[in-house]
Amino acid sequence: MHRRISHILLAFLFLLPAGCSVLQPTGARIMAYHARECLISIKTLTQRLYAKNPRHEPDPVQRQKKLDRLFADDKPTGELSDQTSHELLTRAFAANAVYPDRVYPLGMGLVKSIREAYGLDEQYALVTGMQIPLERLERLHHNISQVNWRLKTYRDQTGELLFQTNAAGENGYINMGYEVLMTEILTRIKDDIHLRGGLAEKYAFTMSTLFLSILL
Repeated sequence: MHRRISHILLAFLFLLPAGCSVLQPTGARIMAYHARECLISIKTLTQRLYAKNPRHEPDPVQRQKKLDRLFADDKPTGELSDQTSHELLTRAFAANAVYPDRVYPLGMGLVKSIREAYGLDEQYALVTGMQIPLERLERLHHNISQVNWRLKTYRDQTGELLFQTNAAGENGYINMGYEVLMTEILTRIKDDIHLRGGLAEKYAFTMSTLFLSILL
């Protein structure tokens, strides 16, 4: 009888929400924290990209509506939300953009990248960090690193950068906040790769380098 009760109690404990700190080992808590912080950094990055690149969405009202769809409830909803992270990131940097606003698919692609890699939308409680496949984190690190590179290098047919980030403004001031945000995101992912026993690579990107599917 006591053994049966113990088994029932154990099963109940493992069904508790992932946010219950009593159950989560240190590694899992760190990864959950990193995932949340990455989403916060991505929100700030997307807001700054819109502020620096109003040409992608000139209407402030529509811009705010898009931000709300991306971040109001964490999980992106609305237009383009049926696409995977690597499809959205590819669309954001496409030579001939079908969708006129590049910031929106970029922001959504980054949010979905985190949600896919950390399994935030999957139907299980994160009990241990071992539940997150190392390969997902490695592909996430590859894709975010490539976004960081493309932000600095990809240009349109006129030679203008697709996204103005650290370019000097009219007064000559250079906002390095973008570099800080991307470095914070990549550092968290590298730490989680280390927790899973892996080693983050250094990449040499070219214009032909593709974004990887995180969910194979």
